Amino acid sequence: MKRFIVCLLFLGLVNESAAQLSRYIIKLRDKQSTPYSLNTPSAYLSPAAIDRRTRYNILIDSTDLPVDPAYIDSLKNAGAVTILNASKWLNSVTIQTTDQAALNKINSFPFVITATPIAPRLMNRKPKSVQRSGLQSIKQNGRNLVAYRVLIDSFNYGLSATQVKLHKGDFLHNIGLRGQGMHIGVLDAGFLNFLTVPALDSIRTNGQIRDTWDFVSRHASVNEDNSHGMQVLSVMAANLPGQFVGTAPKALYYLYRSEDAASEYPIEEHNWVCAAERVDSIGGDIINSSLGYNLFDDPSFNYSFADMDGNTTIAARGADLAAKKGILVVNSAGNEGSNGWGRIITPADGDSVLAVGAVNANGAPASFTSRGPSADGRIKPDVASLGVGTIVQFPGGTIGPNNGTSFAAPNMTGLAACLWQGFREFNNMKIIDALRRAGSRFNNPNDTIGYGIPDVKKALIALTKEYSTASVNLSNCRTTITWNSKDMGAMKYEIERSTGSPAGFIKIGEKASSGSVFNNKTHQFSDTLINVPASTITYRIRQIFDTSAAGFAADFIDTIAVVLNNSACLATSIQPVDPGTNEIMLFPNPAKNILNIKITTPQAVPQLQIHITASNGQLISRTLKNKQAGTATFDLSISHLPPGLYLVSFYDGAKRMAVKELVKL
Repeated sequence: MKRFIVCLLFLGLVNESAAQLSRYIIKLRDKQSTPYSLNTPSAYLSPAAIDRRTRYNILIDSTDLPVDPAYIDSLKNAGAVTILNASKWLNSVTIQTTDQAALNKINSFPFVITATPIAPRLMNRKPKSVQRSGLQSIKQNGRNLVAYRVLIDSFNYGLSATQVKLHKGDFLHNIGLRGQGMHIGVLDAGFLNFLTVPALDSIRTNGQIRDTWDFVSRHASVNEDNSHGMQVLSVMAANLPGQFVGTAPKALYYLYRSEDAASEYPIEEHNWVCAAERVDSIGGDIINSSLGYNLFDDPSFNYSFADMDGNTTIAARGADLAAKKGILVVNSAGNEGSNGWGRIITPADGDSVLAVGAVNANGAPASFTSRGPSADGRIKPDVASLGVGTIVQFPGGTIGPNNGTSFAAPNMTGLAACLWQGFREFNNMKIIDALRRAGSRFNNPNDTIGYGIPDVKKALIALTKEYSTASVNLSNCRTTITWNSKDMGAMKYEIERSTGSPAGFIKIGEKASSGSVFNNKTHQFSDTLINVPASTITYRIRQIFDTSAAGFAADFIDTIAVVLNNSACLATSIQPVDPGTNEIMLFPNPAKNILNIKITTPQAVPQLQIHITASNGQLISRTLKNKQAGTATFDLSISHLPPGLYLVSFYDGAKRMAVKELVKL
């Protein structure tokens, strides 16, 4: 986002408002003669882009069709005309020409609606040494700068621990969600030295940079020009353990230069839309944009705050079209909070854009962060992330702090990518909603940081609860509970049961999980209902997401019920229960350490077996005793058993004589 605050010597200024506007945006009327068809999208969309549409039930429509190539040829052949970029979403083309006859001819074409000047001729100029609203000036002040050391595969965050842990992002990384398989397009002003700086060594070595393009100069190299995009990229992609680890170090990246840092004209918004289209067509999932627009070098192009309604500007319309295609668009809110404008800038105003404001390490809003609401009264920014002292990679090789919503946005983007990695079943807007709901101010949003600072652990738990399903089946006095959820090896489940008694729910068992990456799992648990009172039996499943003492987190992911007709279960057992005077009693019950078992039989049982069985039918222990006729008491240690529900029974050989339910504390 770059409205420059000029600080050059007067003689160095270029009065571009007086310069000839020789770049134009040509708005086209239709796509009626296009050779492309909605029935053959593979001609203009990658398999990944088509898969995204299929997964989220997004229809392919006319905005997906490329601009009619015959129209582009007609524009090119009208005279001394250079074709710059074509936007299929806006059905428009940018050109460069000083040929008035060519312009007259273009305006006469029946397929042309308007030909509007949008910027002066692109010159080979040095960028202004200044600061813009989101394109922060680089201040290498010597604090916290570190040198490159050997890269190792770990997540010792070093200097970047604060920005990751502000959102509990380390939890996502610890459960294996590090951005694997997620495709992130970065739209910015250049990526100076991204091919050599140390923090990006990992994504270079592992082939995580999948595409590059310069929409300003129209070539594939983006390693020159401005360093802002490289710094933004580093907040997500860095992987220097012990020094600097980004929020999505395993994601795949597309690096697109849409911004001319040396000037500010609406043509850069058109470039932005064209870059977003490339993210879409190539199969990207997320766009990070730390760019924005409100005032231009030619004041006649300036937006008013009324234009920040999410539907007016070129950039906002393009951002919302990207969201319509299923892409999660994250944009910095702007750095206008302490100047005369004060408010958000576009495309952060988009109604389907996750606009990110800036806070410091203590969660206090940055003085410069742009305020909301949008012009039509919506909560903006949506959320906030660390934008004061955010650790970035500088182009000279050092690593240290920088300021701006430009760096808050990618910090949030990386975590959104990791969160979405775990829930590909949900679309982009569901992920945005989850982040808003996990915000520190969700119940009391304001115009400074919106819904607040998202807790991504909280967001993951909420999405898991929404994803999970459960069912229960009753057969032969045994229930089988089946549930689908998402988990990994460090997590587990507790199963609780209620028969409607005053005691309420009691824990009857646990289920462990496996794997190193959080993903889909199906589990089952069996519960034996011998001598359980007739009732509606309710089960609930509690998922333990974080078992650590400091970060413990758990929630009930589902509740299910089944009706038990007890008359069918009183006399049911694995082996017929002797109808005589055989009896077993347990003291205390519930018990914690020592269990007293009182057994009565009318005859001697020289080969008495005492079984303790888990509620899923698994035999836990078997104790052999020699019992005389009458009543005898045996003490058993049960301190080693996990809390839950068990069955204690005794056998005469293979014949089970009696059974009792035990609650282990």
